[in-house]
Amino acid sequence: MEYEKKLYIETQLRGMIQYWAGITTIIGSVVFLLLGVMDYYVTPENFNTFMIYRTCVTFVLMLIYFCSKLNKGTLYYSTLFIVGVAVSAVTIELMILDFGGHKSYYNAGMYVLIIAVLGFVPLSLSMSIGSSLLIYLIYVVPLLIIDKITEPTYFIVSNAFMVSILAIAIGGRIFNQKKIISEITLQYELDKEKERLKQYTSQLEELVQQRTKDLAISEQKYRGLFDYASDGVAVYDSGGIIVNVNRKFCDLHGFPVESLIGTNIKLLDASKDDAEKEVRIRRILNGESQIYETKHYRKDGATILFEVSAKALDIGGDVYIQAFHRDIADKKRLQEQLFQSQKMESIGMLAGGLAHDFNNVISAIVGHVELLHEHGNLDADARRKLSIIESSSRRASQMISKLLKFARKGTFEIQPVELNAVIRDTAELMGKTLSHRNVEVHLELDSTLPFIMGDANQMEQVVMNLMVNAADAMPEGGRVMVKTAAKDLGRETLLIHPLLTPGTYVILTVMDSGSGISDDIREKIFDPFFTTKEQGKGTGLGLAMVYGIVKEHKGVVTVASQVGKGTTFEVYVPASLICLIPPSGRFEAPAPERGSVLVIDDQSDVLAFVSETIQSVGYKVISVDNAVFALQLFKEKADEIALVITDIFMPVIDGRDLIRNFKSIKPSVKIIAMSGYQIEIFARQDLPLDDFLRKPFDGIELVKKVNKIVRPYKSLLA
Repeated sequence: MEYEKKLYIETQLRGMIQYWAGITTIIGSVVFLLLGVMDYYVTPENFNTFMIYRTCVTFVLMLIYFCSKLNKGTLYYSTLFIVGVAVSAVTIELMILDFGGHKSYYNAGMYVLIIAVLGFVPLSLSMSIGSSLLIYLIYVVPLLIIDKITEPTYFIVSNAFMVSILAIAIGGRIFNQKKIISEITLQYELDKEKERLKQYTSQLEELVQQRTKDLAISEQKYRGLFDYASDGVAVYDSGGIIVNVNRKFCDLHGFPVESLIGTNIKLLDASKDDAEKEVRIRRILNGESQIYETKHYRKDGATILFEVSAKALDIGGDVYIQAFHRDIADKKRLQEQLFQSQKMESIGMLAGGLAHDFNNVISAIVGHVELLHEHGNLDADARRKLSIIESSSRRASQMISKLLKFARKGTFEIQPVELNAVIRDTAELMGKTLSHRNVEVHLELDSTLPFIMGDANQMEQVVMNLMVNAADAMPEGGRVMVKTAAKDLGRETLLIHPLLTPGTYVILTVMDSGSGISDDIREKIFDPFFTTKEQGKGTGLGLAMVYGIVKEHKGVVTVASQVGKGTTFEVYVPASLICLIPPSGRFEAPAPERGSVLVIDDQSDVLAFVSETIQSVGYKVISVDNAVFALQLFKEKADEIALVITDIFMPVIDGRDLIRNFKSIKPSVKIIAMSGYQIEIFARQDLPLDDFLRKPFDGIELVKKVNKIVRPYKSLLA
């Protein structure tokens, strides 16, 4: 009903705007021409010029009048009207500039235009204000730019007078508009009341004849209705008029029963495909049962998703449709969550598989670059290019590490972390995204910052979430300042945070110039799922994740904020005293005595790198690229082999089965496994491993692990 009323009011207003805009346009065109007589007496020297102006504006206004006769929407008529106002105002302004400027008598034309526009045409408030501002700006801006203001007092008084007229006219327009809408609303309600009275009169005339029939219909109708059913039940006739509903139907829609009975079911239907609805109704009336999904409007304006089961009923010779409505919003939500989970699981499996294969490639590249570095006949340019290849490969390895983390194949790795490097990488990663939001990131990083012990990927999440949070606080754009510093804290730690203990800390500061955080919600910002964003715009997990990660790193997070002045987050993480100084030599070679190392990998590049690296420090190596041949070889020469280095994922015989076979043949053999996955995956499978190399790895790590395992068994070395 409200929608029909709104549509009726809009239609009436559109008609009034069309009518009065046409009348005003006709009158304006006539007035413009007639006032040419005034030009002849007031400014005869400008008579010809002004007559050209008046003729042009009359032509435009007449053209607008004929265009307004077309059957178009409100926006079309409003646009035509604004064009007419603009043309009229520009014409008057040209006359003002040509004759007297700010002292011209012709500024009275602007007053007449304001009165004509706001006094006769029933424009909306926004259109009234827009038209008024347009007239005033057309009047004052050219005077300020072109005319020389010789009498400022006269100019100020004229402007004050015009602004006063604008204010009074707008006020009058608002009052008249409300009055017009009230009259239209009253007329609508009177018309509806007349229709109801007419219907009631007709119903009263047929009441006696229908009495017996209604009793029979009522008896059959209520047999098919279950007022306390768990689903909403509605019965409506072939035209869609609801004749009865149960309580559940009312509860689901939020309407009382008396508001629903007599209403067309189509008014509740929020789906858009009218053709499909007509086909569905036709099939139901032809005797088919239909089960379908649709959306209905609730009283509060929200929509609700239903699974509807509908069937036609013959009651007293008339055909009705009985429809059961089941709320399936929760069911759909669970389905979507399941689909999303399955999708992410599939993506994770794909990512893990790609990462494993890619790690083999990276291992070969990094390994052979290291081997090339050992050649003394390389010039400086070649070594520089090798360094670029090695650096790029290691960056690719870091990307694969993140991919494995996403695929849930990685673990929380505690190692020395250079926080400045994490911040730079994150700022570079998010640079384009934030720049599109007019957010500038400025870094002030302490070059002497010590390392922290933690997980670089997790700390990247902290920095990223804080930067995104800062950007969200500045929807119109702004500046995010990211700083780092190191500080020795003593007793003052209690003033910073009660859980902070004395020591040396690395401090990460993220500041924004955004809207700030009010006191009543500041204590909730780290709560999981708490968000001030609109529904569907945020999960509320960003700051909760920051808090959890920092806590895992034995640190704390503080926040300071003023509404309208921005927010500052400070993260305190204990500094590490570890000194990351590379060893003086690339490899530490053992003093070999006797024995062999069996290396197995189906990737020839990786196999060559591992074999050459171990051989370069004095080990005797047997390299095999076929798992079947490796097993046969081991059976023949098990006594000579002290150590096996094997890949896990290989064709024909999987590396895991190969390892178990080696151990069954020679339980004392030492085994190092290689893979692009983490060791924890294989540890859960109870593999008898002595050590593990996660691809890609470098020669130093390879030799260290081999030395660590083989050196205690020098009696087996050649």
